[in-house]
Amino acid sequence: MRIRVQKFGGTSLSTPEARKHVLEHIQAARSEDCQLVVVVSAMGRQGEPYATDTLLGLIRQNGDQLPARERDLLMCCGEWISAANLCSLIQAEGIPAVVLTGGQAGIETNDAYGNAQIVSVQPKRILEHLDRGEVVIVAGFQGQTADHEFTTLGRGGSDTSATAIGGALKAEVVDIFTDVNGILTADPRIVEDARPLTRVSYAEICNMAHNGAKVIHPRAVEVAMQANVPVRVRSTFSKEEGTLVTNPDSLYGAEKRVEDRHVTGIAHFGNITQIQVPAAEGQYDLQLQVFKTMAQHSISVDFINVNPSGVVYTVFDHVAEKALELLRGLGYKPTSLSGCAKVSVIGGGMNGVPGVMAKIVEALTEENIRILQSADSNTTIWCLVHGEDMVSAVRALHKSFQLHK
Repeated sequence: MRIRVQKFGGTSLSTPEARKHVLEHIQAARSEDCQLVVVVSAMGRQGEPYATDTLLGLIRQNGDQLPARERDLLMCCGEWISAANLCSLIQAEGIPAVVLTGGQAGIETNDAYGNAQIVSVQPKRILEHLDRGEVVIVAGFQGQTADHEFTTLGRGGSDTSATAIGGALKAEVVDIFTDVNGILTADPRIVEDARPLTRVSYAEICNMAHNGAKVIHPRAVEVAMQANVPVRVRSTFSKEEGTLVTNPDSLYGAEKRVEDRHVTGIAHFGNITQIQVPAAEGQYDLQLQVFKTMAQHSISVDFINVNPSGVVYTVFDHVAEKALELLRGLGYKPTSLSGCAKVSVIGGGMNGVPGVMAKIVEALTEENIRILQSADSNTTIWCLVHGEDMVSAVRALHKSFQLHK
């Protein structure tokens, strides 16, 4: 039989009405003769009793000194509660079901508590339960080390659990159910006429996710891409198919092209600081000293431009002062511009197409938006703008590339 993986987030499981929709999706998959694995997140969000952030709040109220290992033990609990609750609901409908922790499902990780990396997935136990006709409910966001210690996978961990299991099982598809109906061309809170995308490539959605789109975690997409397992991003509260994430050949092959598009979407995020470090005459180790120092102090850098006159890069606003202090300590005289925003034009079909950058510059210039810095890759062109220009920039670019059509 075909195997399908479904993943449901916290908002999909937080209320009886939402769980009713979850049950309908499970029943629909079974009616199509699919063996089914369901990966779940903790129920609800901060403030709701079983949400992960709520559980962590208990620790903050009691000394806030829980070691990383024990913190992961606590953080696993929300998914266990969610899985057991869903299991009871499914069983009440006469559907046989079983709950497995991430470790029991075969997810082995390293011992980086709080942000563990998956080492391997051995789904033998999942397959045994599937062969018995059971729905296998897996607690997402977690795994176990080779020494049987519980670990959590960090942000987007349940999405990653789902795609890793889907890859190991060679599933026909991994359905990521959320509270929006697929991936849109831009944030609908900013662009009113943003439209849903039918299909995107792995690279496109990775870039959208890395650059501010929050529908699916890029780490989960990268796992799916490595395993070449298709992913659908869908709404729990709708029967629509949502957005299919697949390999580029399905989108841009000569015979399989589904949309004649160069640009797929516009992404954005704010609260970043641009730092410029000028080089002294005859200095050749500036780049090494700057980026080595940032790395040693766990400061993530982005939007990097290196040239003989110095380096320019960005950091998040909340670590900018620390970065500047470190640079001054090295004897440099950095300048900075805080409150910036990164706006990204993303499209797997624009590589080698002339005029894309010209169109970006034209659209922003018409809105009197100054480009502070730019960079590009095969699928993305990034522009750094003042934070107050972010919304106007996203709208201008969305309109210029006619993504509403």
